[in-house]
Amino acid sequence: MRDAVDDFLDQWAAQRTDLDLDAMGSVGRIMRLSRLVNARLKDYFAQHGMETWEFDVLATLRRGGGPLTAKALAASVMIGSAALTNRVDRLVARGLVTRESAPGDRRSLHIALTDAGRDLVDATVEGHVQNQRKILSGLDDADREELGRMLRTLLVSLGDTR
Repeated sequence: MRDAVDDFLDQWAAQRTDLDLDAMGSVGRIMRLSRLVNARLKDYFAQHGMETWEFDVLATLRRGGGPLTAKALAASVMIGSAALTNRVDRLVARGLVTRESAPGDRRSLHIALTDAGRDLVDATVEGHVQNQRKILSGLDDADREELGRMLRTLLVSLGDTR
């Protein structure tokens, strides 16, 4: 079975026989896969009146079990403080989160879900999990486990640890 990346690699191989293209193939597939997965996630969340980033922030707060500092939230969703401020402002305007000064430290902010935010996450998370299963349905259980192990190894090697 061939994919679009194979065609690109064939073209490179014809032009530059001196290149070892294994890494290019793997990284190219990761990038294409990311785009395809993101499109499917975006479609799912749009059906629920959300953007992917909104679910990401709300789900991070939900799984955390309580308010998070802005710094902890930004680190968890892998964005900078300015982007987080913009996103939290938009979620506050929708009534999905609150932002309050931390007790005893007015410089630190705590972000928390409102009841509406919690309800929205809870109403969409099961379908989100089902959507992810559908995305990975081309793999059997053993392949999914191996993929998870390999991706974890790669992420750790790139410094993506707690």
